[in-house]
Amino acid sequence: MQAWMGYGAAAACGYLAGSIPFGLLITKAAGLGDIRSIGSGNIGATNVLRTGRKDLALATLLLDSLKAGLVALAFTYFFGREIGFVAGAMAFVGHCYPVWLGFKGGKGIATYAGLLPFTTLPGFFVAAPVWLFLFAITRISSLAALTAAALVPPGAYLLGEGNPVVLIGLTLLSLLVFWTHRTNLGRLLKGTEPRFGTPKAKPEA
Repeated sequence: MQAWMGYGAAAACGYLAGSIPFGLLITKAAGLGDIRSIGSGNIGATNVLRTGRKDLALATLLLDSLKAGLVALAFTYFFGREIGFVAGAMAFVGHCYPVWLGFKGGKGIATYAGLLPFTTLPGFFVAAPVWLFLFAITRISSLAALTAAALVPPGAYLLGEGNPVVLIGLTLLSLLVFWTHRTNLGRLLKGTEPRFGTPKAKPEA
């Protein structure tokens, strides 16, 4: 019973932490209005960058990453690794579907990335180089993100991740990444996904 209470508390706290819309709060505090009214309408760092404020985009990126990692770290410390992973994973869900914004949030890449080094270093050692390499050669953020997400579960396993809760969780989160990027995926299949930095770029990862 105590274990289930731990999982429940982790899920609830993780979701609420992940639901904090840092991109929206930061841009409003800076006097830039509602970030959802420009670009993709997303609350993530990529859309914040469209305001022209690189500092705000960086702050959003860091905060969206840390909210998953830190809540996972806290629950791992008190309840163990599996419960900590659940807390971080639910922060990812909260970011994508925040209760405060009618369940319309970001696409979760920064939050997913922030979760990995705190919960599974093998997963992080797969995701980081794959994303960096593909983004460097293609300048397409969504392609890099989707490829990294697809490779994280099997790559983490091959690098020694053996916890079934973590592996199943990574698989589910990677599937959710594909769902939140379904419009990007459609454009990638059509060859119309813009590259980062082009005037009409609309990808959000």
